[in-house]
Amino acid sequence: MGHNQKSITVGELQALPGERTEGKIPVGEMQDGTSIGLPAVLINGVADGKTIYLQAVSDGDELNGIAVIHEVLRQVSPDILRGKVIAIPIVNFHAFHAKQAYSPVDNLKMNRCFPGKANGTSSERIAHYLFNNAVKQADVCIDLHQSGVKPMIDEVRVRVSHDHPLHEACLKLARAFGIGYILDQKGPKGQLAQVAPDIGIPTIDPELGGCHGWNHLSISKGIRGILNILKTYDFIDGEPEIPSEQFVAHQFVPVVSNHGGFVRYQVTLTDYIETGQPIAEIHDVFGNLREVIHSPADGVFWSQPIYPMVASGGSIGKIGVEAVLDI
Repeated sequence: MGHNQKSITVGELQALPGERTEGKIPVGEMQDGTSIGLPAVLINGVADGKTIYLQAVSDGDELNGIAVIHEVLRQVSPDILRGKVIAIPIVNFHAFHAKQAYSPVDNLKMNRCFPGKANGTSSERIAHYLFNNAVKQADVCIDLHQSGVKPMIDEVRVRVSHDHPLHEACLKLARAFGIGYILDQKGPKGQLAQVAPDIGIPTIDPELGGCHGWNHLSISKGIRGILNILKTYDFIDGEPEIPSEQFVAHQFVPVVSNHGGFVRYQVTLTDYIETGQPIAEIHDVFGNLREVIHSPADGVFWSQPIYPMVASGGSIGKIGVEAVLDI
C-alpha cells in the first residue's frame, strides 16, 4: 500500500496522514444553551487503506464499548495503520449522562433512529449528523453494544435479512470479529447495522455481555474482536485469532415458567442444551420445588434475567437456535 495523501475530516476535526486528532464535535445544545459535544478520535495512517467507523454507547447504559475503543485507540497508532479510523466512544450523550438506555430528552433509543433526521428530535438529529458526516466515509462499521444489565453471552449480530445484497459481507465481518457466537437475524428498523448496509457499508453490532458498569472479560473479547477485524481487513499487520467454528443463531426461543417462584438454573450461559433437557427448577417462597423446566429446543443457552425470580408465564431465559459455522 502506498503513502497516504488524503486527510480525514469530521466536523471541525481533521487528521492529516500520519496524525491522530481528538476533540468534541457539536451536535446540539442543553436546556441552558450549553453546546453538546460528542468525543471523537480520528487516526489517519501513514499508508493508504480503508476507513473503519467505530461507535459505542448508542444506548446510554451499555458501557463496555467505551473501554474497547479506549484500548484499540491506545494500540493503533498512525505509523502502523493502513487507512483511517473514525471513533465515537459516546454516541447517546443524554442517555449516557442519565445512566439509562433511552434519551431523557425525547425518550428514544438511539439505535432505532438511524439514518436520522436533520430537523427531528434530539436523538434523530445526532444520528443524522453522525450518519452523514462520519458513517458515510467508512468502508466497514462496528456499532458496539451490550445487553444493558441482563446477563447474556458475548456475541456479534448481523441485522440485515438473508436476501440483502450485503448479507454475506456483514456475515464475513461478524466471522472476522471471532467472538464465537453470531446472531444472524434482521433487526428492528432504524438500527445502524441495518441502515449502513443499505448504502453499501458492511456493519455489525457486537453485544458484549451484560452487566452493571464494565465487565472486563467482555471488554477483552471486544478488543480482540476489533483487532481481528483490523488484521483481517488489512488495516494493521498480524494474524487474527478466530475460532475454528462459531455458533450461528437465527432466532431465539424463550424458556417460560408455568409457576411463579425462584429460579435455580441447572445450566449456564453458552451451554449447548437439547430438547427435553432439564434446565431449571422453580421453587416457592418456602424453598419447595414447584416445577422442573425442560428445554423446548436444541441450541445454546443465550441469555437470562438478572433477577432470580419469575412470575407465572415469565421468561427465565432464551435459547439461540443455532448451526455450526465452519471458518
